[in-house]
Amino acid sequence: MMQVRAEALADQLRRGVAPLYVVHGDEPLLALEAGDAIRAAARAAGATERELFVVEAGFRWDAFLAANLNRGLFGERKLVDLRIPSGKPGVEGGKALETYAANPSPDNVTLVTLPRLDRAAQSSAWFESLAGAGVTVAVYPLERDELPAWIAARMKQHRQRAAPETLAFLADHCEGNLLAARQEIEKLALLLPEGELAQDAVEAAIANVARYDVFQLSESWLAGDATRALRILSALQAEGDAPIAAIWQLVEDVHAIAAVHAMVRGGTPIASAIRNARVWGKRQNALERAVTRVAPASVAPLLRSLANLDALSKGIGRGNAWDALTDAALTLCGKPTVAAV
Repeated sequence: MMQVRAEALADQLRRGVAPLYVVHGDEPLLALEAGDAIRAAARAAGATERELFVVEAGFRWDAFLAANLNRGLFGERKLVDLRIPSGKPGVEGGKALETYAANPSPDNVTLVTLPRLDRAAQSSAWFESLAGAGVTVAVYPLERDELPAWIAARMKQHRQRAAPETLAFLADHCEGNLLAARQEIEKLALLLPEGELAQDAVEAAIANVARYDVFQLSESWLAGDATRALRILSALQAEGDAPIAAIWQLVEDVHAIAAVHAMVRGGTPIASAIRNARVWGKRQNALERAVTRVAPASVAPLLRSLANLDALSKGIGRGNAWDALTDAALTLCGKPTVAAV
């Protein structure tokens, strides 16, 4: 049907949601964002129900084919979300995918997610059948010389821009990892104003959040240690610090939880998913505990509350930013009411 680049997917979705999408490649952030965009567009188009299938040992391909033929419980469109972590559906799976591609249901939207495929896999009958019937999106790591332009485009979404040497500095700092680059861009959006960013301000912003106390704070709320989190927050406030660095760290940690949830749903072992989230040391163990403790459904509401918290820290709206930060930290700890320390 058609092939689109990851950056062109949004335009394709605005023109109309196709019945079949195939996302393949080994760039975690772009794969996650492509899948999220397709799922959001499918919901907006009326596919309010979602069936998730993860291909593993003993997978029933007849259940997947049946999902393609049936509408949702209430006669509504649905999203059929098929993930093949190995990229190898096997003989039975290959035939099932060819059968599906020959007659995709116009009533549903199907998303097939695959890892990077070698040439033989992309030349297989099952993949060519899927590609011929739907929209394929390849998500591969960017080359080093492509990363500054990618960073610039992401900064533009926050109404920020930077000189080529500053973009190169950020690219070097992130070592080509798009998840890390996104975190740095979001950090700069929190810490610095809109417009042209001076390199010294960018370097200072990145260095300033690397405070030992902030990492201790991160470890405490990821681990669910509300008492310790309250103690560190009180100390930082008493020192006269602005809450921006702590807010940025909380936002980063909640995004890390969301990313790990998404990777685990896609079949990635939790240990590998946490390593991909670039959280190290004691915080890595704490993140694993947070992923187990925090339900995926609670992440989106928490992120919305953090957006309001960011506005408060910049003097927008009513309320005390430190108080709101404390409430959000306690929510992440699983204790949404303030208790005496």
